[in-house]
Amino acid sequence: MIDRQSVGSLAAFIMEPILSTGGILVPPPGYLARMAGECKKRGILIIMDEAQTGVGRTGQMFAFEQDGVIPDILALSKTLGCGLPLASVSTTAEIERGCKEAGFLWLTTHLNDPLTAAVGNKVLEIVVRDNICQKASERGQQLHEGLLRLQKKHWCIGDVRGRGLFQGIEIISDVSTKAPGVGIGQAVSLRAMEKGLSCNIVSLPSMGGVFRLAPPVTVTADEIEEGLAILDEAFGFVLESVNPA
Repeated sequence: MIDRQSVGSLAAFIMEPILSTGGILVPPPGYLARMAGECKKRGILIIMDEAQTGVGRTGQMFAFEQDGVIPDILALSKTLGCGLPLASVSTTAEIERGCKEAGFLWLTTHLNDPLTAAVGNKVLEIVVRDNICQKASERGQQLHEGLLRLQKKHWCIGDVRGRGLFQGIEIISDVSTKAPGVGIGQAVSLRAMEKGLSCNIVSLPSMGGVFRLAPPVTVTADEIEEGLAILDEAFGFVLESVNPA
C-alpha cells in the first residue's frame, strides 16, 4: 500500500500495537516485526501510540515488546499519569539532535508541569518495583478465561480477544451472520452501570459493537471476579427479552 498509494517519501508510520477504539484488534505474531522491517527498508520512521497499551497494561511494559521491535518515537499517556493529564513523547538521540538542528519547536500548555511529572516518575517506579507487568498478565489471563466462560453462556457474545488487562468482546445480534449488536451492548452496558460496573462499548456503526475492558493495572483477583459476575448478570437480564436471530 505504501508503494502504490504514495510517492515514496513518507516521513513516518503511526500505529497502535493493538488497535484500541477500532475494536481491540490484536495483530498476529510477527506483524509488528514485519511492519518495522518494511518501514526501515523505505527510510520511514515508526511512531508507536501506546496511550492505552503502555506502562504494563498488556503484561509487558510496552505492547511492542511482544514482537521485539523498538519504535523510533513512542507516545504514552493515560496509565502514565494515573488519572492526571500527563503524556510523553520519547525518541532516539539521533532524532532529537535532528529536531534541534532544524529548529523544531514543540510547546504545550502544561509542558514540564512539575506535579504531573512527579506523578509520572512515581508511576514508572511503582510499576517496576511492584512487578505490575507480571500481575497484569496474571489478572488478564483470569479476565480472559472469565470472558470465555461468559461467551459459552450468552449467545450474544461473539469473539473474545485481547492481551493482558486489555480485552475486548464483540456483541452480536445474529448468531449466524455475527452482525454487530450495538443495541444489545448498550443495554448491557447500562445494566452493568446500575450494578456498579462501568463498561466502554464502541458504538460507532463502522466499528461494530465491542466492549473494551481495561481494568486498572492494580486490579485484584477478587475485583476481576466481581466484575465478571456483574457482566454475567447484566447479559442475563438483557437477553431475557431478546431472542437470538
